[in-house]
Amino acid sequence: MTAAATTAVKGPASYFPSIEKKYGRPVAEWQQLIRSSPLTRHMELVTWLKAEHGLGHGHANALVAATLAADSRG
Repeated sequence: MTAAATTAVKGPASYFPSIEKKYGRPVAEWQQLIRSSPLTRHMELVTWLKAEHGLGHGHANALVAATLAADSRG
């Protein structure tokens, strides 16, 4: 097994490279948008990203999940 295989990114962050490539914005910028939104519920934020920014469901879900999880850790 290679070192890359043992350190593979899992969970929502595994979507980050494809999100950056497809939509042309760094993940940190998407997370700032999520944090600046008046919406707070997971699915509200997912729906908003899809409707207002054209993200696919999986990408929007991954961004919201990772952002809310990071924020809940303090």
